[in-house]
Amino acid sequence: MTDQSFSSFGLKPSLLKALDDLGFETPTPIQKLAIAPLMEGRDVMASAATGSGKTAAFLLPILHKLEEKPRGTTRGLVLAPTRELAQQIADHLKMLAAHTKIKGAAVYGGVGMQPQVRAFQKGVDVIIATPGRLLDHFQHPYAKLDGLEFLVLDEADRMLDMGFMPDVKRILKQIPAKRQTLLFSATLPLPIVELASEMLKNPVPLNIERKAEPAQGITHTAFQVPQELKSFLLLELLKRPEAKSVLAFTRTKHRANRLADFLEKHGISCGRIHGSRSQAQRTEALARFKSGKFRVLVATDIAARGIDVEALGLVVNFDVPNMSEDYIHRVGRTARAEEKGDAYTLVSPQEEGDFRRIESHLNRHIPRQKIDGFDYTKRPNERFEVPIAERIAAIRARKAEERARSKAKLQARAEREGSPASGTSDGRRKRSTPPSGKNRRSTPARPAAARPHREEAGKTGNRPNGSERPAMGKGRQKPAFRASDGRPSKGRPRKNRQKRPADQKVTGIDGFGSGRTGAVKGGQDRANLPDTRGVREDVYRSHKHEIRGLSHWAKAWQEKEKGHSDRPDRND
Repeated sequence: MTDQSFSSFGLKPSLLKALDDLGFETPTPIQKLAIAPLMEGRDVMASAATGSGKTAAFLLPILHKLEEKPRGTTRGLVLAPTRELAQQIADHLKMLAAHTKIKGAAVYGGVGMQPQVRAFQKGVDVIIATPGRLLDHFQHPYAKLDGLEFLVLDEADRMLDMGFMPDVKRILKQIPAKRQTLLFSATLPLPIVELASEMLKNPVPLNIERKAEPAQGITHTAFQVPQELKSFLLLELLKRPEAKSVLAFTRTKHRANRLADFLEKHGISCGRIHGSRSQAQRTEALARFKSGKFRVLVATDIAARGIDVEALGLVVNFDVPNMSEDYIHRVGRTARAEEKGDAYTLVSPQEEGDFRRIESHLNRHIPRQKIDGFDYTKRPNERFEVPIAERIAAIRARKAEERARSKAKLQARAEREGSPASGTSDGRRKRSTPPSGKNRRSTPARPAAARPHREEAGKTGNRPNGSERPAMGKGRQKPAFRASDGRPSKGRPRKNRQKRPADQKVTGIDGFGSGRTGAVKGGQDRANLPDTRGVREDVYRSHKHEIRGLSHWAKAWQEKEKGHSDRPDRND
């Protein structure tokens, strides 16, 4: 089987042509093992080293079967743990299906949903998605995958661990149970294998007994260095000829930002990828790194899964990973497709224990090296990171200073007001309970002598009927004008305003011309009054200075009964 070629699997000519365009001549070991049972429709659970070609191992059989089927229905679903891996799989699918009509779409967060919605509605053949964004789409009817035939879980160990298991289970409930399921990953620990076996139907196990280990073409080297000198040692390593394109991994996103800023300060073109960067920023940084515009790409473990960079010669573990599986995924970014590469790890005295556990898992001793001419004892003028204990002490000192300053201000205010300061022991002022019925302090009114201009202006002036200006209300309210009879009015007093007798007031009327029956004080029934539903209210408003009689609308009724055609009507 050593001389086996892709044509021996019975793949479609269009796929063989795409493989020839990409320069793939001989299948890798995992492809030799996986393609044949997948072509037969069997479920597969496979473990393969990073960069061994497992993406093509599951894409080729799926594309071979989809080419025979009609378009317009989504039949394949690939789940990936990160956005970068999902996009990478989508790019590989596009290259392998270049001579077919099969289409794929990447569905992940951090970008707009409308292009993804259109992909669901059109029924693209294969969806490559992250679990979170896929569940967002599943809330809508357009994302029903009733025609699904193939399910792939890439990086299965991360997809099926405690963090991703609830999402995966929710997805499995919303897709057809009759399907072909494939699990591929660089590492498959025993608990994950047992869990995955429950989801597969009579799966074909491939390399599940194989112990996870890096690719054979990687040269591992460790550099023992104090924590505060790591960044300066990295500058020295970047002077080596193999450091033309470098991927550096840090433990946290904050350290990734600090390292990127440090390298840029020393004139090295650098990009960064971590969870706090937007998807557009992450995509741009990776694209510029692949094109050579960035010499160094600083990343957290988010980039350790599935990022394929051609001709990547060096991976640097700026921080030692906590788990050996993370170390394998990190260094697996180099020496892909049976190429050669280097992996450097900067080990501080505090990280020596973690690094020894990694060596024990790999069952190998990684040699330690020192750089000639580098001073391992010097104290740098600038610190890469302030120790956590020092940061906590600085925060506590700043809080104590703020409390002392607040207490001093409170005492100074009390001395100015002539009353003793009241407060807590740490200088914070006690909150007093307001008196009952009052939510805020009222400002005392100024004496009359303090506002002589108001007193003079309020005597007569140009007030109607010689009335005095009323007292101003609180705030910036307008003065309340009063009519000649002393009653308050919202507006200016009207001429010839007549006071209506108390026994002639109409009650129970909801509005002008409402037509409802109601009682009129004085014993008269409103039902006997003329119907005014055809009379507009502005008739009354324009003639109410002439109104006399039982109600406000008496004159309007009289005008209507007289048949004055010049009066406006509601229908006008």
